[in-house]
Amino acid sequence: MNSDVNWFFEKATQWQREYEKLREIVLECGLEEELKWGVPCYTYQQSNVVLIHGFKDYCALLFHKGALLDDADGLLIQQTENVQSARQMRFANLKEITELRSFIQAAIFEAIELEKAGLKVELKKTTEFKIPDELQQILDKDADFRTAFEALTPGRQRGYLLHFSQPKQSKTRTARIEKCRQLIFSGKGWNDR
Repeated sequence: MNSDVNWFFEKATQWQREYEKLREIVLECGLEEELKWGVPCYTYQQSNVVLIHGFKDYCALLFHKGALLDDADGLLIQQTENVQSARQMRFANLKEITELRSFIQAAIFEAIELEKAGLKVELKKTTEFKIPDELQQILDKDADFRTAFEALTPGRQRGYLLHFSQPKQSKTRTARIEKCRQLIFSGKGWNDR
């Protein structure tokens, strides 16, 4: 146990008992406990393996390379279609965690073995992401904008592609592109404000 992480488990939340049980289970697997992104993160030789976090309707273990884990029982959930590597194991109560204890530990040990083997999730390349029609039209019409967009790092390009693709309405997608125009010309990513 890392005393720097204790505050997370001591604060009153609807998932306090569940968090404590998950912590107990994860620590039995021999991982190092750290605080990252404001939540308990468990590492093997400084590589992130799993973290504990919670939401309104569930608490979860997030496996950083969950896409590589064997999930014959279908317990690992891809949070959104854009999450490529991580997978969540979600719990609605303490009883579920207790009943799944051996499965949870097996998944953690498998995740540790993935780290030992140095396996990596093969991520989609930026060119494989769909370009929203509204962005494509602007790229086709405005050579300076195309040059600025293509000069961005692949990660920044992906960030914009995801951000621009989210809205259902074309006018909202177009508005987002226009709002980000100056950031793109400045070489900044969507989150670099």
